[in-house]
Amino acid sequence: MSRIGRNTALRIMPIETSASSAPQYELRARSWGAGDDELEVWQVLASATPQLKAPVRVAGLRGRTLELVEHRVIRRLSHAGVKLAGRRDAELKLGAPRGHPIDEHMALTLGLLFRTLAPMRSRANMLLVADGIEAMGQEEAAYWLGMAMHRKNPRRVLGALRLLLTDPSRPAAGGR
Repeated sequence: MSRIGRNTALRIMPIETSASSAPQYELRARSWGAGDDELEVWQVLASATPQLKAPVRVAGLRGRTLELVEHRVIRRLSHAGVKLAGRRDAELKLGAPRGHPIDEHMALTLGLLFRTLAPMRSRANMLLVADGIEAMGQEEAAYWLGMAMHRKNPRRVLGALRLLLTDPSRPAAGGR
């Protein structure tokens, strides 16, 4: 064990997080016809994730369910600098995806939102779940999405999250 002398100055170096040291994600927008759009979050190949041999689909949402939360998603994306302006253009061929790079926090939030809302039918509960997921921090969203992607029974995990976010007896988001 070495000793640090009185005149020795310790230098603390900041940890650099470059684009190459973080997982890379992409939002793919696709149109299947009039009023039938689809958004998907994909984890793409990057030096930070050498275990990936091909892009991995994190989650997706399409049709009526997407229409309910589309304005929220577009608003969040525009705040992050992602513009989906070309989605409805005639140049977009049916079924041809158009990719947009997104950061990790956005990918976690959208992935969790898409996975949680996909099987739901109640509009009121869908709005409660969307509000709850939007209020989550990055760590909490990463926890729930990781549980939903890597557990043996992801439906149970997502069901538990839906119950927590729609149960009126739970404390408000500010009271946690």
